[in-house]
Amino acid sequence: MNFNDMLKKKKTESPETTTEINDTIDNESTETTQNTTPAEKSAEDLLKEELSLANDKYLRLYAEFDNFRRRTIKEREDARKMEGREVISDLLPVLDDFERALKATENATEVAPVREGVILIQNKLKNTLSQKGLKPMEAIGQPFDADLHEAITNIPAPSDDLKGKVIDEMEKGYYLNDKVIRFAKVIVGA
Repeated sequence: MNFNDMLKKKKTESPETTTEINDTIDNESTETTQNTTPAEKSAEDLLKEELSLANDKYLRLYAEFDNFRRRTIKEREDARKMEGREVISDLLPVLDDFERALKATENATEVAPVREGVILIQNKLKNTLSQKGLKPMEAIGQPFDADLHEAITNIPAPSDDLKGKVIDEMEKGYYLNDKVIRFAKVIVGA
């Protein structure tokens, strides 16, 4: 069996492991050695044998690389599917607290205890997210920075020292592990 036949066989069968290829190659090499005696080998036969050994090595290496590539692709897909698992499992208690708060609001006559419960849930959520590396951005009174802030509008500054600085914050910005994940939407003094 020559190299082209082996490639055609590889493409049609697409063996999953290198052991299948190795077994095929071993069987073929024993067949060729049984057909010829060492004294009858010519230089051409030796070169053909050398070529077939090189092709065998190539096919084995190709099969190993192909298996490695498939395995790493599968591992990456599995990792992507599970990358947010830890954060989500840490947020589940907060979700449970929100469900309890909604049930409590059905029969509540006073707003103050419900408000206190919602504040507790908010603090629990903030603490959980800060443990994961989330930090709120302090923008009010800071000089406007296009790398951190998104200016919604400019208004006349109430005083000269607030010109070019953030006067109000419409939406809070956040850092995740010291990288901006959401820009603060701000109003800048002009």
